[in-house]
Amino acid sequence: MLVTVSTHDDTRKLLVLAVDDELHGLDQLRHCLESNAHVGRVIPAVDASEALRLLGSEDDEIRVRKERGMPPVDAVFADINMPGLSGMEMSRVFASLNPAPILVFVTGHATEAVDAFDLGAVDYVLKPARQERIDKAVTRVVEKLQSAPARGEAGPTGETVKTDDEVIPVELAGTTKLIPRSSVRWVEAQGDYARLFTNEGSHLVRIPLAQLEERWEKAGFVRIHRSFLVALPLITELRMGQGGYQVVIGNEEKVLPVSRRHTRELKDRLVGSSRAG
Repeated sequence: MLVTVSTHDDTRKLLVLAVDDELHGLDQLRHCLESNAHVGRVIPAVDASEALRLLGSEDDEIRVRKERGMPPVDAVFADINMPGLSGMEMSRVFASLNPAPILVFVTGHATEAVDAFDLGAVDYVLKPARQERIDKAVTRVVEKLQSAPARGEAGPTGETVKTDDEVIPVELAGTTKLIPRSSVRWVEAQGDYARLFTNEGSHLVRIPLAQLEERWEKAGFVRIHRSFLVALPLITELRMGQGGYQVVIGNEEKVLPVSRRHTRELKDRLVGSSRAG
């Protein structure tokens, strides 16, 4: 008999791994985490090697989680610049786990934010760690856990369901804003950059449209034109216009052109999506 277990519910508190080679920074991070109502237990580690050893240990709680198909911990709050194995290298190991813990970086440097979010980190906190900022990061961890299907849960065909709502860092007046992929409605190419359109506005990112097309294809985005990438579920109409086919996004909120070379693929995707629905 297959037993499935959710990694989060409204009553269970988080198991968190905190990693920092600076003892003062580790103590401060641990205090902030333990002061958060969502956190049940914090496991401290003074470097990446100890963190990996702890996750592979016979700790009773970690062992039970693994037996139930859960990640060893719910989240890892880690520094980046540590001696030996760096926090970024350590996090690549964590990110390769299936299921993987959620990553949050707590560091004194802002230069590696893009690399951090490429690993799927949900937040990037600058030191010194402050309670209000750590609370916000914990909230993002909880929201990600609540929005995703139960990790370790089998899908209708028996395979493990794994979701990853990629987060795109956008620089705005010296502040890094996080744009979830799920909030993007369409994308327009602007040279080597791309402009992401959401309900709240648009955001320019230094990522070529072709790269986003490759990364987001399995998430339901389809190329309709050399300049446009669209979230397939948001297309409400495909119609013939004066210059060729067009798609309608939402309730006539946006009409975008469809190039001839992408028309057949788009029709096939729309038909396939309709049948799946």
